[in-house]
Amino acid sequence: MRFPPSFLDEIRQRLPVSEVVGKRVKLKKQGREWRGLSPFNAEKTPSFYVNDQKGFYHCFSSGKHGDQFRFLMETEGVSFPEAVERLAGDAGLAMPKVSVEEVQRAEKAKTLYDVMELAAKFFEAQLQDRAGAKARGYLAGRELRASTQVKFRMGYAPAERFALKEHLGAKGVSVADMIAAGLLVHGDDIPVPYDRFRDRVMFPITDLRGRVVAFGGRALEKDVPAKYLNSPETDLFHKGSLLYNAHAAREAAHKANRVIAVEGYVDVIAMVMAGFGETVAPLGTALTEGQLDLLWKMAPDPVLLFDGDKAGRRAAYRAVDIALPLLKPGRSLQFAALPEGQDPDDLIRSSGREAMDAVLAQAQPLASMLWQRETEAGVFGTPEKRAALEARFAEVVATIGDENVRRHYRDDVFGRLSDLFRPMQRERRGGQGAPNRGGGRGFSPFAVPDHRPSPALAASALVRGPRAALPMREALILTALLNHPWLIDGQEEDIAALDLRHPQAENLKAALLDVHAQGVAGEEGAYQAALVADGHGVLVDQVRATVSVKAVWGAMPEAAKSDVEVTFGQLLALHRKKQALIKEIRDAERAFGDDPTEANEHWLLDAKRREAELVGTEALVEGFGSQSGRGGRNA
Repeated sequence: MRFPPSFLDEIRQRLPVSEVVGKRVKLKKQGREWRGLSPFNAEKTPSFYVNDQKGFYHCFSSGKHGDQFRFLMETEGVSFPEAVERLAGDAGLAMPKVSVEEVQRAEKAKTLYDVMELAAKFFEAQLQDRAGAKARGYLAGRELRASTQVKFRMGYAPAERFALKEHLGAKGVSVADMIAAGLLVHGDDIPVPYDRFRDRVMFPITDLRGRVVAFGGRALEKDVPAKYLNSPETDLFHKGSLLYNAHAAREAAHKANRVIAVEGYVDVIAMVMAGFGETVAPLGTALTEGQLDLLWKMAPDPVLLFDGDKAGRRAAYRAVDIALPLLKPGRSLQFAALPEGQDPDDLIRSSGREAMDAVLAQAQPLASMLWQRETEAGVFGTPEKRAALEARFAEVVATIGDENVRRHYRDDVFGRLSDLFRPMQRERRGGQGAPNRGGGRGFSPFAVPDHRPSPALAASALVRGPRAALPMREALILTALLNHPWLIDGQEEDIAALDLRHPQAENLKAALLDVHAQGVAGEEGAYQAALVADGHGVLVDQVRATVSVKAVWGAMPEAAKSDVEVTFGQLLALHRKKQALIKEIRDAERAFGDDPTEANEHWLLDAKRREAELVGTEALVEGFGSQSGRGGRNA
């Protein structure tokens, strides 16, 4: 008797190996695995291990190895169909009726896997062909090198309506199979089916066995209806139960005991190439229950990494609602937020892996994200509003399916509410405290006047994340201005025209110019006091924390004036050169994409070479300060 692979996979997902084995073997958690005495041999020292992430058990004393079905067959002597029937019942699944049609459908699926593999190879070849020059230019602009393209099997779908259709047809693939694989657009009102993906960079999507089952295509032109286009649902592809890069990330997630979920394909690739191999992404939709289950099979506490803007917070809050009913002991989520306006690719390129490590280190648990969501309005000055908040929390916590987890969440939430309300009630009884936005005199530590973040939110990764992302060159320019504000004299227009990439750096630059325009004396102490008085103290601290070493002596307070002037001039020149090179590289990429001549290719390569050389030039600024009594870089 044959069973559809999807049915067997569903049983495996619903019943972890440890749950099946645990009914017969007493297991004890050891790190990421379970350990117990062998059910196959008598022993005193445990040599039997179960790994739910990898989906198998292994007995070192007997050498036996297998999954849930194999365990029942080995320990109870049942046949494979009997094992499937037993476990299907335990999983709450009805046995499929395997008919001739089912067998034919399984054979058809094998054919469709072959079709998808042929399509993937076609797209890969097109990317490296002359037709793929524009796509290669786009990928070069995102710093996705040839080796990265090969690793992720990226490709290019030509702009012609029938390019893939004709290629597959020449290899004997029927139009019906192309339609079944989701590669053609068809319908009653479409007389001739045509290629679904045209003029797009292609990202193959694989199942958990590494087989290509779908594609995501990124448009190269701006005036198209969809920037990203995914394959439709097919017999092979159910986007709500798959994650991009899940097949490759499983081993890395097991080693790191962590899995990171980001928003898009390029985000995943940037993370993996920076060393975060345990990164995956949903497939163009909000996170689903099926995708959460898959994340939990990879690691018990996945990290969801969202943008730090309003849209990112909304996505995080939606994930809270999806996760709460599914929580179990030892299975939860963490939430991390990127600096506003930056995606993982931007952050890593501008500030390196260390910045991403800092963002992930600030991830907050699900319970904290729930508290933040429900209290961010910060208006609890009356008994009625406090009662409404309690009722809301009671309603949300009641959605948690597991009784033990629900009880602990209830204790956590109402402990926090007690801490929040107690100061209000005490101050109201004492008749003291400034009026709050709710009309009462009790002070709420979560009040959010003028839509600014509450103290809890201000301490979270949503706000702290950007601190790790400040580029060193921009921090050095601002440090020099903070320590030597007389540099602004006569250079107001030049400094105002500086294009600083990081929004916090741009804000502090504007604040410095404002203070200067107010006629504050050109001394460090007076400027800093004025900046703090204007509410920019956090920005000042952020910049000073970024430049934590005194390698660039000419930006430090003790440097001689001549050293300061030379160092600042070098910093400005290097910054302008960097900005000019970034613009030139974009122009060269566009030119090469439109006209892939040898001359345009040389232009692009030369611009990138000069950008790489600039990194070494920037290092020459370090240690400069001979007029300040510093002899050189080793002084």
